[in-house]
Amino acid sequence: MKATSIANHEQTFQNNGIDSNGKKFVLTSEEVTISGTSEKLTIIDCARENNDKSFYYQEIFNKRKIVLHFTMGYLKGDIATLTKDHVSVPFVIARNGNIYNLFASKYWSYHLGPGTSGGNTAMSKECIGIEISNIGPLIKIGNNLVTTYSNTDIYCSLDENQFYTKLDTPYRGFEYYANFTESQYQAIIKLLKFLTAKYNITKNILPETQRFNTLSHQEFSTLTGIVSHVNCRSDKSDIGPAFDWNKVIQNINI
Repeated sequence: MKATSIANHEQTFQNNGIDSNGKKFVLTSEEVTISGTSEKLTIIDCARENNDKSFYYQEIFNKRKIVLHFTMGYLKGDIATLTKDHVSVPFVIARNGNIYNLFASKYWSYHLGPGTSGGNTAMSKECIGIEISNIGPLIKIGNNLVTTYSNTDIYCSLDENQFYTKLDTPYRGFEYYANFTESQYQAIIKLLKFLTAKYNITKNILPETQRFNTLSHQEFSTLTGIVSHVNCRSDKSDIGPAFDWNKVIQNINI
């Protein structure tokens, strides 16, 4: 899908609540207050119309970390993928900044995967996952950037540099990555403020020298704070250096 088509794609889901597999969701907006502040956050409850809850476990565990992911997809497909089996996260952030809440953040589902530092089950239980809707790594073919799914799936041209970042040094095999939107950054910052306050999670973010490294089992399991998928999986690229961590760091304490 071209980057210029994404806004219409997301608006269609917001209008009818139907994912790429034809599953229907009931969308209900709720405004919440970030604890200790007067700041408000709008979250869209995204519940299966048939009340299916089979994609997460209604079990409560102490939350010690927040893990940021990107979906490597588009919103309707993201919602479809994250509401089947037991691989899901409570929050998906659309490119327009909408925050979709798939299940209560006190519950859990698998979201880190095999080979996770500290163990997939143990870490998935104690980590709140946030998926940012973003296609991720891009591949240059001629004057176009295509997705990793197909050489004909054109995301944008090299001239449309508002849609991508070219890294000075390739990260995990890729030189080009899709940009995140300003609306997503603002949503991420507010959601991190809300969740860290709600669960008393430190706002600790790894220093830049470690931020894009995979930590050992002991390092990741004992860590508290805000991390990303790359910190516990060496085969993942979310979230790499194309993400503006400094923007997040500068604003989550305001």
